[in-house]
Amino acid sequence: MSYTALYRKFRPDNFEDVKGQEHIVTTLTNQLKNDRVGHAYLFCGTRGTGKTSVAKILARAVNCLEPVDGSPCNQCEICREILSGTSMNVIEIDAASNNGVDNIREIREEVAYRPAKGNYKVYIIDEVHMLSAGAFNALLKTLEEPPSYVIFILATTEAHKIPVTILSRCQRYDFHRISIDTIASRLSHLLDTEHVDAQEKAVRYIARAADGSMRDALSLLDRCIAFYLGETLTYDKVLDVLGAVDIDIFSRLLRKTAEGDVTECIKILEEMVRQGKEMGQFVNDFIWYMRNLLLVVTSGQKEEMIDVSAHTMELMEEEKSLVDAETLMRYIRVLSETSNRIRYETQKRVLVEITLIKLCRPAMETNLDSVLDRIRVLEKKMETGVMPMSVSQPVPKLQEAPAEQKTPPPKAAPEDLQKIMESWKAIVGETSGRFKEMLLRSIPKYNGQTGDSILYVEFQDFLAQPYVEGKEGKERLEALIADKTGKSVQVEMLMAKGNHQGDLAELSVDDIIKENIHINVEIED
Repeated sequence: MSYTALYRKFRPDNFEDVKGQEHIVTTLTNQLKNDRVGHAYLFCGTRGTGKTSVAKILARAVNCLEPVDGSPCNQCEICREILSGTSMNVIEIDAASNNGVDNIREIREEVAYRPAKGNYKVYIIDEVHMLSAGAFNALLKTLEEPPSYVIFILATTEAHKIPVTILSRCQRYDFHRISIDTIASRLSHLLDTEHVDAQEKAVRYIARAADGSMRDALSLLDRCIAFYLGETLTYDKVLDVLGAVDIDIFSRLLRKTAEGDVTECIKILEEMVRQGKEMGQFVNDFIWYMRNLLLVVTSGQKEEMIDVSAHTMELMEEEKSLVDAETLMRYIRVLSETSNRIRYETQKRVLVEITLIKLCRPAMETNLDSVLDRIRVLEKKMETGVMPMSVSQPVPKLQEAPAEQKTPPPKAAPEDLQKIMESWKAIVGETSGRFKEMLLRSIPKYNGQTGDSILYVEFQDFLAQPYVEGKEGKERLEALIADKTGKSVQVEMLMAKGNHQGDLAELSVDDIIKENIHINVEIED
């Protein structure tokens, strides 16, 4: 006999087995007991919350020959036929693949015939939001005034895509996300039934990873049991199967992030990559950890709001003094942006590394929360005695010291000029405005034969003529080079041949160098 997945094997077959949706179960059972069954229902909610299961239970309950407190008995002839899928009274339609007008027209033709057995003909249309506009219009009249023996049950995960005209004709029931406690309790019961030993911590992690979906929880549990078949299911084994990360890793990473230690953060990420952890899951779990820490920092009744172990709570109590609420909200914002992008990225690791650098370096961003984080870093430096110097208010001198005689820097040697030319772009980057623009398009040259400490700057644009004729640009460049290299360099600015404005034709830099050395040489740029 083939194996049946847990989510199919343990699908609820009566209202009492439906977990986490008591508000819906109570309403439906009361309707069934008092014979107040509606003609159209709309079940909304996220995946795995029980929409289709409740629809099938309701379909059996309205046709059951011997219902028990509003639930189907699952023993009578009609219940067994519906369970086996051979009943003509219950028709399941997948709107994702049957979304055309013709499919709905078939339904309109079929509703004219009464059920062969039982009281009602039930149409369960799953993912109803996938129907086309024409199909919705074709369904509208039938949905508004169906025969007394027909019930429509529409299920969807995206109720906002359904036309208002359809919504107004249905009884709407919103299925809630199932709580972690409810999922964990259900999983523990199923593990006992399957005779599988598991740690409570492992079960609760699976329940949290399911994100409110009972079906996802059962699928994750199925994976973990299959991987460690016949063994006790521990917390570490669940982490290995799901590619998740231990809480202690997040604690270490948060502390290094708060310290601004980029190197250690990248090392921790490298450790995760070597262990084969999935980057998307890593980011999402880190966001969840920071969310819990944010609640610890801001809430007084944290035990009621945070579902973590005693060990994790101890770590968070220590960490709440390291970061404030504004910083944590910035961390969560940056990580959430990464979480949205990472599924589409080919270089996921690089994206996560950039994110960690952003967290450690708030100066890289201009958002308000980043500015507040930068202020926090400065305040921390001030508390530790590292006082940043103010530019606008210099520290007053207690005693007027005699002015020091600055010795002029030594003249640059040919090898110094060579280094200046190699770092020319870095030197030019210290300038600004039009002068910087002209220098970026200039060519620096020097005479390596005579040993003169003269740097020739050959401009290629006639718009640089004012800098050639004036002294201000020359003096600025000489001072900048002296400050950067500690060497005195004489700068001569000239225009390239053919780029002079008007009749200001001059010798080129190459001609000047040749005249100075009195020999024929080739000048290399």
